[in-house]
Amino acid sequence: MSRTVLLLCCLLAAGGARADNRDIVAAARQQIGITTNYDGSYRALRYPGGDVPAERGVCTDVVVRALRVARSLDLQKLVHEDFVAHRGDYSARWRNSAPDTNIDHRRVPNQMTYFKRRGWSRPLDTAPAAYLPGDIVAWNLGRGILHVGIITDRKASTGTPLVVHNIGAGAREEDILFRFAIIGHYRPAPSDPVGDHGQVNLP
Repeated sequence: MSRTVLLLCCLLAAGGARADNRDIVAAARQQIGITTNYDGSYRALRYPGGDVPAERGVCTDVVVRALRVARSLDLQKLVHEDFVAHRGDYSARWRNSAPDTNIDHRRVPNQMTYFKRRGWSRPLDTAPAAYLPGDIVAWNLGRGILHVGIITDRKASTGTPLVVHNIGAGAREEDILFRFAIIGHYRPAPSDPVGDHGQVNLP
């Protein structure tokens, strides 16, 4: 075996543990039974690394917590810094508002914009196979209500991947992928470094 092939094998072995983003799935699933309430009330959070009480939260908190545990990516800090630097790319609804580290990262449109700017966007698709474990999906529930959740490695009897989300009764793993209109599909890069404490440079 050549040195090049041996080196490639070693690199694949080192990164293979989370090449399919199952670390994100595990971090999302850990919230089931802990986050048992849906609570979207405004709260003052410490910064960075702030969070609402673990037993409470909304759909975006599932994503915030999963990325913190799995990748040490602090969306509170990341979204805030990107919002300040590139406010024009974010939703016009909040573009002219003062940045707020208590809530900006907990808004679905802001997460969607950040994920897109980070290069995580994937095509919107109606094929179950297009959605891999650890993918993040956003939906329009109608009447201006948006939702977000994380694809898992389990499937319904139809072959549709399940989703960890909080739509009103705490974190649950359910068959909802195609129940609502999909408006965003994102795949965190397996190469995103663990332990970067939210230090990421975007264009």
